[in-house]
Amino acid sequence: MEHDLSPATLAELRRPRPYPAVSVLTPTHRRDPLNTQDAVRLRNAVAEAKKKLEADPAVTRDRRADVALQLDRALTEVDLSHSEDGLAIFAAPGEHQVWSLARAVPERIVLSDTFLTRNLVSAHTAQRPFWVLSVSADRCTLWSGGVDRVVEERAGGFPLIREQRNFDPERQEWIGDQPSSFRNEDTRRFLRDADTAMGKLLRHHPRPLYVTGEPAALSLLGEAGSVAGDAVHVPHGGLAHGTPEAVWQAVRPVLEAEARRSTEDVARSLESARGRKEFAAGVDELWQSAREGRVRLLAVEENYRITVRDTGEHLIVAEDGDLDARADIVDEIVEQCLETGAEVRFVPDGALGDADGMAAVLRY
Repeated sequence: MEHDLSPATLAELRRPRPYPAVSVLTPTHRRDPLNTQDAVRLRNAVAEAKKKLEADPAVTRDRRADVALQLDRALTEVDLSHSEDGLAIFAAPGEHQVWSLARAVPERIVLSDTFLTRNLVSAHTAQRPFWVLSVSADRCTLWSGGVDRVVEERAGGFPLIREQRNFDPERQEWIGDQPSSFRNEDTRRFLRDADTAMGKLLRHHPRPLYVTGEPAALSLLGEAGSVAGDAVHVPHGGLAHGTPEAVWQAVRPVLEAEARRSTEDVARSLESARGRKEFAAGVDELWQSAREGRVRLLAVEENYRITVRDTGEHLIVAEDGDLDARADIVDEIVEQCLETGAEVRFVPDGALGDADGMAAVLRY
C-alpha cells in the first residue's frame, strides 16, 4: 500500500485516464472491534464498483473486464492488519493503486476520467510528514515520520553503511594511533555523501528534515553540506542503529514544541486578519473564497468534518439520509486552497474557538 504523496506522484495521479478511472474510498479503523468489519466493507465496496461498471453503457466489455481485474488485484494488496483511518483504491485500464490514509474518508465510488485525489491531499497535509536522518560514523539511517510515529524508509540509497576496519562502535573512535572517527577524512566524505543523497531525495520528496546524532557528527554534517546543515538538529546519538520507537521519542519533544508555536502563529494571524477585514469562517464562505483563490492561509481543526448539500448558490448543513450530501467538503476546500497556493495548517481541536472548526486569512 502507498503512503507517500510526493508532488510528482500527485501529478501522476491527477493525469487523465481512459474512461473509466475508478476511485473506491472506504473508512477503515486502527483497532478492535471496529476494524473487524473493514474487510467486509471493503469487499462490498469493490463489488459495488463492479456493478457500476456493468451498468455503465459507456464502458466496453474489454475495459470492464480489465478494470474489474485491476480492482481484484488491488484488493489482494490491501493489508488491513496495518489499517489507518481510510483506504483508497484507484483502478483504470492497465493499472491500479492502493493508498492507506491517516484521515477519515467518506464511503464513495466514483467513475470518471481522473482519480479522486482530494482525500489523499487532505490526509497528506494533515499528516504533516517529515524526514529524520540519523547519522553516525558508520551508518546513516532515514526515517519517515507522521503525527504519531516514524518508520525506517529505504529510499534514496538509505541506509548508507560505511565499511570500516579497526573501528570500535562503542567508543566511536579508531583503535590505536588513528584520530577520532569524527575528525577522519573518510568520515567527512561519508557524511558528505549522506548530505548529497538527502538533497536528491528532498528534491523529489520535499518535507521538513530533522537530523539526529552525536554533537560532533552534527557539527561535521553541517560543515559537509547545505541540506542537512539547514535542518533541525536533535543531539541524540545511537539512533542510526536504533529502533523506530527510540527515534520517535527523541524527536517528539521537538515536534510538539514546533506544533505549539505553529498553533500560536496561526491564532495571531487570524486575529490580525479580523482587524483588517481579511478573515473568513464558515464552510459556505470558505468554499466560495477557496474557489475564487482568495485564501492565503487556511486553518483546520484536526478532526473537523461536516456534511453539506450544495443548493447551487450556497452550502447548507445536510440532513441525515440526504442523497445529495457531500461528506468530504472539508477535504475539497483543503485541496482547492492548496491548488491556488494557499498555506494550509491543521491545528488541535478547539484551537479556533468560535470559528467552528475552520477559518482563513484572505488575500483580499
